Amino acid sequence: MPGDMPRHADLMERARRVIPGGMYGHQSTARLPASFPQFFSRAEGARMWDADGREFIDYMCGYGPNLFGYGFAKVEAAVDAQRALGDSMTGPGPVMVELAEAMVATVAHADWAMFCKNGTDATSMALLVARAHRGRRKIVLARDTYHGAAAWSTPRPGGVLPEDRAHLIYCRYNDPQSLEDAVREAGDDLAGICVTPFRHETFRHQHLPELEFARLARELCDRHDALLILDEVRAGFRLARDCSWHDLGVEPDLSCWGKAIANGHPLSALLGSERAREAAQKPYLTGSFWFSAVPMAAAVATLKEIRESDYLERTIRTGTALRDGLQQQAASHGFSLRQTGPVQMPQILFEEDDDFRLGYAWVEGALKRGIYLHPFHNMFICAALTEADVRETLEKTDLAFADLRRDAPGLQGPPPQIAATVAAMAGDRR
Repeated sequence: MPGDMPRHADLMERARRVIPGGMYGHQSTARLPASFPQFFSRAEGARMWDADGREFIDYMCGYGPNLFGYGFAKVEAAVDAQRALGDSMTGPGPVMVELAEAMVATVAHADWAMFCKNGTDATSMALLVARAHRGRRKIVLARDTYHGAAAWSTPRPGGVLPEDRAHLIYCRYNDPQSLEDAVREAGDDLAGICVTPFRHETFRHQHLPELEFARLARELCDRHDALLILDEVRAGFRLARDCSWHDLGVEPDLSCWGKAIANGHPLSALLGSERAREAAQKPYLTGSFWFSAVPMAAAVATLKEIRESDYLERTIRTGTALRDGLQQQAASHGFSLRQTGPVQMPQILFEEDDDFRLGYAWVEGALKRGIYLHPFHNMFICAALTEADVRETLEKTDLAFADLRRDAPGLQGPPPQIAATVAAMAGDRR
């Protein structure tokens, strides 16, 4: 390492030479304040340490996968036991059947399960199955909702052709009339409707589903013999121990799962009802690592904890304490927050902060005190987060609010390259 350069700076310099842009994808810090670390050396429970050893209480959970916290002992014991037997073998381990049985037993609408690696794999599989169901092409989506990084779904235009999205029709989320209009446009070629359980896109306030919209999506799929797809990749098992729309009385035909289902180990899943079983056998769906046994063992242990522990109640309790505390702090310092979505997946934006000037400065103030928050992405509460962690967080965010009140008149906002991205992506933040 040259001179006295911190390890993180050295890693960034080396990365720029051998990785396009120095980093890519949703875990790139290019759009975050400059002080945000890109590389982390370790993580445990609800905390992580960057490459220079700085400790943070982490409210991102690896962008969602760590439902029970980093290195959760019961999951890691199952991982170690399976690794000793085998992982990526010529055929899957018996654990694949055990996991499929566990998923079907846990999720009410599911009669079968298939496994892959990333959320994008699962949502792309779902579209193929929906199109194979009756040999149709059109998929209705809510505009600006995120379903992954494939050409049909990526929010970035680079390399995407018009043909990649030729058979997608868009509606407005939570707008029944817009949904009906989109289905009418699809006509006899409707293969499916794909929606997220709630609207949770970056740079925008989150919106919970309205019952009329959810029920209409189900009714339209039934009326037209199309498949209803629920993209649970981000929200799955964080809102409920079943499908997120189960309590609404709306069950999809297909649901896409990822992130939290194996507590940090690489696995995603497509679950389906009996109605979609035959269609699921028609496309060619595979990947060399999709059948790896170790992540499946992690998922079996994770599902057991989901069924048997009070993790959901704990994450609601700590998430509520954080939300209430931040709301009080903001008001006491003269700021107005809009905290939206479920408390387990908090989205924290400042009112009247269209250029994110306040939000960026506030999260930097928290970061320098050891609290890792995000200025425009929804966050995730893990079951390892304790009430003491929340109290420590609030002590430090209060100081960040005090800094913000002092510095707000002179803040310049995000750097130009970030500000341009913010302006392009912010859109309708209502």
